[in-house]
Amino acid sequence: MKAQFMQSGENVSKEQLEKLGVDSWILDADRWEEEGKLDQICKQRGYNYKDEVDSRKMPDLRSKLDNFLVEHIHDDEEIRFILEGGGYFDVRDAKSNSDDWIRITVEKGDMIVLPPGIYHRFLPDDNMFFHVMRLFQGEPVWTPHNRSDLTDQRKARLEYVKKYVEAN
Repeated sequence: MKAQFMQSGENVSKEQLEKLGVDSWILDADRWEEEGKLDQICKQRGYNYKDEVDSRKMPDLRSKLDNFLVEHIHDDEEIRFILEGGGYFDVRDAKSNSDDWIRITVEKGDMIVLPPGIYHRFLPDDNMFFHVMRLFQGEPVWTPHNRSDLTDQRKARLEYVKKYVEAN
């Protein structure tokens, strides 16, 4: 997984991403069941539900992309394990006065966890292909809250700011 500031192209380290609350792992996307690493992560973090999304099976992918590209937050973690294909998660740099984007490139084998309340967006790579496993704690919920003055007041956002922005 590679991350860079979009404006400057400067590389962003895994440690810098962790300060934003972004966790990541590299797994064997072809042998993840035998490897056992995903099961360990799920047990440690309480992920008890998973499903898969394959862009090849989304006849309305172009219209969904409009939603993916809008900057938003979730009240829960967003967890993605890239089984095939790839894309980009853009997250806001909490330290930047200019509200810079950090582009995180995800490819086959990458697993990423975005914390609740972090502003982000997703877009597929140039091939427009991604096959991902989504993981959840409890019932699967994927409700985006598009950025506005109201989302800045959501509990998840306020907790994110306190834990990752103000604390650093």
